Amino acid sequence: MSDEIIISGETKEEKYISLLPQLKALVEGEEDMIANLANITAALKQTFGFYWIGFYLVKKNELVLGPFQGTLACTRIALGKGVCGTAWKEAKTIIVDDVDKFPGHIACSSASKSEIVVPIFDTHNKVIAVLDVDEDKYSCFDETDKLHLEKIAALATSIINHH
Repeated sequence: MSDEIIISGETKEEKYISLLPQLKALVEGEEDMIANLANITAALKQTFGFYWIGFYLVKKNELVLGPFQGTLACTRIALGKGVCGTAWKEAKTIIVDDVDKFPGHIACSSASKSEIVVPIFDTHNKVIAVLDVDEDKYSCFDETDKLHLEKIAALATSIINHH
């Protein structure tokens, strides 16, 4: 395992392509779920400079804050509430260009302007967590982010399922 992430590429897509194999190498051989999820968030924050990035884990029918990088965050989110709770309930990735226009948005930070939330599934296709990424600018996320963050969510699936 390397303790350093080295990103090559200029475009967002090139950076994701460079990052994914390094994330796999980073978590390989480490059995602790929290350590692995924490390193994934740190690597994503380091690579892209996201305003906020983290995991919420499904526990007792609510999302509970897991490893993250950024400002203080909401600790618990109910099913169907906000972007995270909606992505969980609908079991699909949600991209929001302007969080103030999202019905029922939970403003953990007033600086957050755009968001993408990617569900993480167990082996029975049930949502067990979400990967939440926020930016302090509008319209920051697109299909490139969706495609590659879903690949990273698949890596997190294997981490959480083996916990």
